[in-house]
Amino acid sequence: MRMKSFYARDVRTALERAREELGPDAMLVDSRKAPPEVRHLGACEVVVATDFDDPAPEPSVAAAARAALGAAGAVPAETQPVPPALYAGLAAEVAELRRRMERMTASVTRSTLAASTTTLANPELMSAFGALIESGLNAELAHALLDRVRAEGAPSDRSRLRLALAAELAGRFTTEPALGKPSAGQRIVALVGPCGAGKTTSLVKLAARFGLTFRRPTHIISADSYRVAACEQLRAYAAILGVGFQVVESARALAQAIEELRHKDLILIDTPGHSSRDLDASSDLAETIASHPDIDTHLVLSASMRSADLSRVADDFEVFRPAKLLFTKLDETRSYGPVINEAVRLSRPVSFLSFGQRVPEDLEPATKDRVIDLVLSRT
Repeated sequence: MRMKSFYARDVRTALERAREELGPDAMLVDSRKAPPEVRHLGACEVVVATDFDDPAPEPSVAAAARAALGAAGAVPAETQPVPPALYAGLAAEVAELRRRMERMTASVTRSTLAASTTTLANPELMSAFGALIESGLNAELAHALLDRVRAEGAPSDRSRLRLALAAELAGRFTTEPALGKPSAGQRIVALVGPCGAGKTTSLVKLAARFGLTFRRPTHIISADSYRVAACEQLRAYAAILGVGFQVVESARALAQAIEELRHKDLILIDTPGHSSRDLDASSDLAETIASHPDIDTHLVLSASMRSADLSRVADDFEVFRPAKLLFTKLDETRSYGPVINEAVRLSRPVSFLSFGQRVPEDLEPATKDRVIDLVLSRT
């Protein structure tokens, strides 16, 4: 197998160059922004793979170092000792190459990539594939969509192809723009997620939209005793909105507050944002929220994060057992594919979308049509 990188102004153009040089058997392995040192070759880098004879055995790090010294001259390469600094540098490079090859191998072995030869042989489908990748859609999912479209007779007209892709996407994820569990008498909603995801602002938007608009008795609970500023910000918003507010400092206090607020139609719970390294600090809170039968937990994720980071964060917050996904900061990116990536991967519905800071205008209920339009905006 042979790997090669191609650079161009966008993924679609780079894929076209790869296909021209390597033929229709070329399979996409990875795509990313080009590193600064090669940015002059193009803003995007795609790595493709083609079948190739088994390569010669990889030389050891020590052998590579000796070869480098031997080429310089004075002592035969076989007997030349390897300086520690040179050995360490080569070892780091080989380790990085090995990690990169492992990622590439994992991608190539996916069955959907194996089907890319027939899918991308069609210029219209290849163009659509490039647009989906640029939108941040997972390569595996993009291939699966296009394989289905091709199997059902890929339309040559671009608008019809877009409709076919939209129909395929619609069947792969769900939306549920609602608060509270249907079985519960009142609506109790907890927002969880990492620092900076926009939980507090989203909670205020929900309070304004569902509390004031529908005239429901609403109460806000802040379980974020780590950041004084966050509590004061929520307290100020609650005063402006005319809704109840209190701070709890423990998981037990939260459970007690919920029990005392049974007369409220809507309870919104703000939680502290933690990184994956300090989530243990919220273990009691996570257990209380995850085990409470009436709490509807929404995982708040920033759509502007890299897809890999988004998946890692979502996995970290599984301890809260979120039922829905709420995406923020959609105004800070043009790559909306990760919204569908995570909805499909986690099998969780998307509840709301947030595009800015205005309260409550910049929060909207998630619908399939809206999410799909965002993802297919480049096709």
